[in-house]
Order: sequence, then C-alpha cells, then structure tokens
Amino acid sequence: MRILFVTSTRIGDAVLSSGLLAHLVERYPAARLTIACGPAAAPLFEATPNLETIFRLEKRNRSAHWLGLWSRCASKYWHLVVDLRRTGLAYLLPTFRRRLMGPGEPGLHKVRQYARTLGLDEASPHIWTTEAHEAQARELIPNGAPVLGLGPTANWPGKEWRAERFAELSKSLTGKAGILPGARLAVFSAPDERERALQPLAAVPASDRIDLAGKLDLLTAHACLARCDFFVGNDSGLMHLAAAAGIPTLGLFGPSRPEHYAPWGQKAAFVRTEQSYEDIIGVPGYDHRTTGTLMDSLAVEKAEAATRDLWVRVSGSGR
Repeated sequence: MRILFVTSTRIGDAVLSSGLLAHLVERYPAARLTIACGPAAAPLFEATPNLETIFRLEKRNRSAHWLGLWSRCASKYWHLVVDLRRTGLAYLLPTFRRRLMGPGEPGLHKVRQYARTLGLDEASPHIWTTEAHEAQARELIPNGAPVLGLGPTANWPGKEWRAERFAELSKSLTGKAGILPGARLAVFSAPDERERALQPLAAVPASDRIDLAGKLDLLTAHACLARCDFFVGNDSGLMHLAAAAGIPTLGLFGPSRPEHYAPWGQKAAFVRTEQSYEDIIGVPGYDHRTTGTLMDSLAVEKAEAATRDLWVRVSGSGR
C-alpha cells in the first residue's frame, strides 16, 4: 500500500499539516509513505515512520515542478493521494482514493482546515524525531535550571517584535518575580536570521545563555524545544514547532491572522498588537517585502501578562 502526501512549502504550514500525516500513519501502519513538499519543510519529515521517499519541490517557472512530481509518481499505483496544495495532481495519478483540501474558510484554523480533508474535526500536529536528535538535544540543553526559549525572528521583518522588547520580557520572566526565576535563555532561529536572533542575549550572563540560533536542523530544534519550559516567539515556523513539542507556547501576532495561525494545542496561546490585522495592512503603501516591524503596538507589559496567564493555566502556579 502506498500513500502520497502533498503538503506545504513553508515550515509553519507543514508543521500544522503533520497531524493529518500522523493520522495516516496510525490508520495505515503498513503503508509506505511518499511526502512531497518544499525544500525548507522537507527535513521536518525525515523521521516519519514507513517513509519511502521525500520529494523536494523546487519552484519552477509555469509550475513545472508539479509536472516533475507527476512524472515521478505516475508509474506507481497509489492507495491514497492527499493533496493539501489543491493542485489537481491527484486527478492525474492512478489511485484508489484521492482527497484534496477544500477552499479556506474565514475564521477556521489551518489545523482544522487540513483535518477536514479526511473528514476529521482536528488533527493536532505531530513531529517525529530519532534517538540521535534527542541525544543531541540533551547535550545542547543539559539538565539544570529551567529554560525559557525565544524565537525573536520571523520570515519577514513586519512580524518581528523588536529585539529590545524580547530582552526586556525575558529579563522579567527569568527574574525573581518571574514565572521562571533563574532560568537559562535559549534562542532559536534559522541560519540567515542568526544576527537578529542573538540581540536579546546581549544582556544575559554567559552562564545563562544557550545560543542555538541558526545552528540546528529542524528535528534537533524540535527536540531542543521539547526540553524548554516555556517558549515565546513571533508568528513563525519555530513557534509552531514549539507548540507541537508540547511546551507552553505564546505566539506574538500583528500582521498575520491568529484565527488561522495561532499556535495549536492546550498549552498554547497568543497575544496580538493593539492594532488589528486590517488596520496594519490597510495603511497606504503597505508592502510586506519592504516594511519594517509592524509589532510596535504590542507592549511588553501586555506580552508579559499573556505569558503569566498561560503559565497559570498550564502549571496551576499563582506566581
């Protein structure tokens, strides 16, 4: 039995779709899985059980990458093709069943949108790792004082809260009156975001720093996040990876929609700017490719209050 699972180019969307893949792994434990996704997201799936192949779809002119995928898949018979990209590829392949994700619905979270492809109400994200990833995470974040994880970057500057605000928030959260007094600070980012990500560490004593910015593959990052006690980060793939790791995760939102992309899970929450999404992107001349941060109407005090509220909810602590 073979299953073809076509998912996102972006890391965050791929994480959110992983619960649907986990459902397929559980329902068809003997199936051989082929996953098609963008190159950035592909490493997320390297430890998937019964994985046969990952097709990394490099974008090409006139959607030629889809033709390339078809040519690699057309000679096989598929028990099931799940297409979350709505490409129509499923109709061109020999398959017993095909399922395409429907059009997006206003106010419906991406996790639920993906789940409805297979008639489910929800399918919580799940990422597999290996013992090698877990062992490396234990070396990078050894047992000791609690760890506050930070994700101070995003895939474009408009979604990035200022570094000095991350620094101020982390100082409060790890101080004597904070939720994690005496905690170490672990900073995560993609390699090309490293310089920006390190700024909140500047005021932290060297003994309390865990510099992971730009140093980790995605599955090791996931294993490291699972060893953190709390995560605060911008709306990004790392934020979704932290929530999928099952740790308390607070997402910071401004020019993106939390109703679609809030971190998913019982230990997750979000806080957004005072300005609405519509007000932010409705400014004359708005262009996400050239704008700087659009997060300035999110005060440190508001973010700290949301952090404490989430901590109380998940830990039962009144601190």
